[in-house]
Amino acid sequence: MRLYSSNVEDKIISKKILAMILPITLEGVLQMTTSVISMAMVGRISSMAVSALGISSNIFNIIWAIFKGIATGVSVFVAQAHGANNYEKIRKISVQTLLFSFMLVMVLQQLVFWNAEKILNIFDPSEELLFNATIYLKITSWGLPFITIVLIVAGVFQGMGNANTPMKVAIIMNVVNIIFSYLFIFGELGFSPMGLKGAAYALFIAQFVSAVIGFKLLNGKLNMADLGGKHTNKIGFDEIIPVYKVGLPVSFERILWQGASIFLTKAILTYGETAYAAYQLGLQAEGISYMPAGGFAVAATTFIGYAIGAKDMEMGKKYYKKLTNWTIVLTIFTGGLLTFFPGAIMRVLTNDSDIIEIGARYLFVMGLVQMPQNVKGVIEGALRGAGYTKAPTVIAMIGLWCLRVPLSLFGAYVLNTSITFIWIVFGLDLVFRFLCDLVLFKRKDVLNNTRVLIGDE
Repeated sequence: MRLYSSNVEDKIISKKILAMILPITLEGVLQMTTSVISMAMVGRISSMAVSALGISSNIFNIIWAIFKGIATGVSVFVAQAHGANNYEKIRKISVQTLLFSFMLVMVLQQLVFWNAEKILNIFDPSEELLFNATIYLKITSWGLPFITIVLIVAGVFQGMGNANTPMKVAIIMNVVNIIFSYLFIFGELGFSPMGLKGAAYALFIAQFVSAVIGFKLLNGKLNMADLGGKHTNKIGFDEIIPVYKVGLPVSFERILWQGASIFLTKAILTYGETAYAAYQLGLQAEGISYMPAGGFAVAATTFIGYAIGAKDMEMGKKYYKKLTNWTIVLTIFTGGLLTFFPGAIMRVLTNDSDIIEIGARYLFVMGLVQMPQNVKGVIEGALRGAGYTKAPTVIAMIGLWCLRVPLSLFGAYVLNTSITFIWIVFGLDLVFRFLCDLVLFKRKDVLNNTRVLIGDE
């Protein structure tokens, strides 16, 4: 009888995990596919266009990182409130975070728009590269408020265990982006060819449309029709501060990555714009493995947070074990693709033989370290679900600023090594962070911790 009960419980857990990760995985695959298609279209313009998109995206992604972290904070609190069946708490958290985040991102957007050229000068780009990147960044900056709405809405829904709705919003955003990118970049159906500028306009339109749809869906779920209602006639910092306290360390980790990418970009550009274009395309291709595995990390945050809210860590242990096992199986396949077929993958993105050769070496190295990278994602997801968001950030800071950045700069400027040395440094950083996260996870004994008060590491 116990065996039967255990099998039933295992099936229920598997079903809930699948209901969570399949939409997230599909969403990740769709985003990755869209990025690949968009980058492939830009890659047909010129390597200059790819580089311009790359350095301007570094700036855009810094602000994106802030609100992606906040969305993680929302997910943690919503998951715990959901586990405790406190739906009024979910509504308050959602409305207040959306309102405050929108106000904040509008300020940041204006700062970026009016200072785009000055900001991009930190990359020491050529005059032509700076000109193109500035145009792209100014246009895409207007999408920041809308992508922030999309991120917060997705965080709320995923915290409630609903990954289908964010997936549907992502599908719409990706389809709109692809369609308008094709029309605007190449000038189809009567449009004039706009090249890189067309890619920027297409991204903005996609983000605007998805934000409107996402907000309407959340409004329908939580009854937020009146943003001047009793919970939103003023900023409620009692709801916002805890969310930001948990989310900002995650944001900071992502910002650290974006900050590090500035130095890494400078190092890679010493090998030429072709090498940097190969790196940008390689990042897109790497999403074959990383993006689907990202769904398991989000699921770990949600289910561990839910288990804490329900005060049932035995359930949390079962979810964690299942998520880890499935991540390993997935990575054997996706990491294998990067390791054994890097050249074929790069040829999908570009027909430039030099870019293919350099990018293939990058994918080979990344394929070798996909296992520790993806399992690390599940460990960090579980840590964040339990409220331990600061320690993974410290580990990321050490990995980036004590290994990846200094060794890359040393190799590029002092040793004058080949670009492959830089790729190997990237891999060593990922392995180091995996080992540190694993030690932290065991020391914190997360799966035996039933605390509900979070963020007090």
